[in-house]
Formats: sequence, structure tokens, C-alpha cells
Amino acid sequence: MTYQFQFQAVWQNWDILRDGLILTLQISALATAIGLLVGTIGALFRTSENWILKAISATYVEVIRNTPFLVQLLFIYFGISSLGPKIGSERAALMALSINFGAYAAEIIRAGIQSIPQEQIQAGQSLGLTRFQIFHRIVLKPAIANIYPALTSQIVLLILLSSVVSQISAEELTFAGNFLRSRTFRDFEVFLTIAIIYILIALSFKAIAHLFHQQFFKFTQYT
Repeated sequence: MTYQFQFQAVWQNWDILRDGLILTLQISALATAIGLLVGTIGALFRTSENWILKAISATYVEVIRNTPFLVQLLFIYFGISSLGPKIGSERAALMALSINFGAYAAEIIRAGIQSIPQEQIQAGQSLGLTRFQIFHRIVLKPAIANIYPALTSQIVLLILLSSVVSQISAEELTFAGNFLRSRTFRDFEVFLTIAIIYILIALSFKAIAHLFHQQFFKFTQYT
């Protein structure tokens, strides 16, 4: 059997993939920003001396980390929508990705906070710094430096995980590819192109993250 490759069918409909790519990048960027905020709050709750805040954060993290992302996505899109106004596919995708990423980010950030030597914190206390000043000047930047590789890897996973939201008809890259496949019947060419695009996105983000790390955190990590 001889297969005739026809990538021109993909290039002629590049605008479909382009629009899907733009939405993928938009949702991933917003979910990362929201997830980092949620994760930071969760990490602060987890390291708090208040057992109620600890319990809330621990429950959130365990529920999210022990359920499939697809179930979380469908629960938000169909489950919550059944209780009130319908949530649009793109908004549901953003909510699901943000909540999922926030749980993993909370554990990563918590590990970063706890990696700071107690002597550093005690030194700040002896200088009369407030708790906010200690967190901002002594804990935050070294903690981010320590968790930077794990956090960037998790963001890459978030970008790749965004492909799952095509299941609720969010018109991101994978959805666009599936739509293009149904129009051209060139399954191999379309999905190979999409796979290459995801690889390029991931590698580009890793390269940018590495440059950012070299610029801002090279000499900050505690060893």
C-alpha cells in the first residue's frame, strides 16, 4: 500500500490551525497566571499555623491531584452548568486548567517556602522585619529560584494538557486540528503538524524560561 502525503491540504487551511493556536496560547497564559495566584494562596494556607486553612488547602490539593483532569473539566462544564447558568466552553476550560494547575503549583510553592533555611528567617526576625517583609525579601525570591525548574515543567504540562479541553468543543489547537481532519480527511498530515506545533511551543517556552532563569535566578538558589 502506497500512501500519498498531501501536506498542502494543511497549508491551505493554515488559518484554522492559527486561530486554534492563538486560543491555546491565550488559555494557557491566563490559566498559568490564575493558577499561580491560586497556588500561592494554597501554599500559604498549607504552611499556616491555622489548622482550618491547612485543612482547606490539603483537601483542595488532594481532590485535584487524585481525580482525572477530564473528569474535572466535564464536572465544571456539565455538572456546574446544570445547577445554574451555562458556562461557555472557553470559560470552563480556563476554570478547569486554572484549578488543576493551582493544586500542583500549591505543592511546588509550598516545597519552595519550606526549603528556605530557618536561620535566614530568624535573622530577619532579629532585624525587626515584619512577617510580610521577611516573606517578600527573604523567602519569596530564593523560594522561586529553588522551585523554578519544577514550576516551568508544570507549566509545560499545562500547555500540553490544554489539548484535553477540545472534548468540550473549546476551539483550541487540537479541536482545530480535528475539525480540519474532518474537512480534508488527511489524518496523518494534520495530526503530525499539530504534534510538531506542540513540540515547538514547549521547546520555545523552555528556552525562554531558561534565559529568564539565567538572568534573574542564577545566583539565588540555596544549596
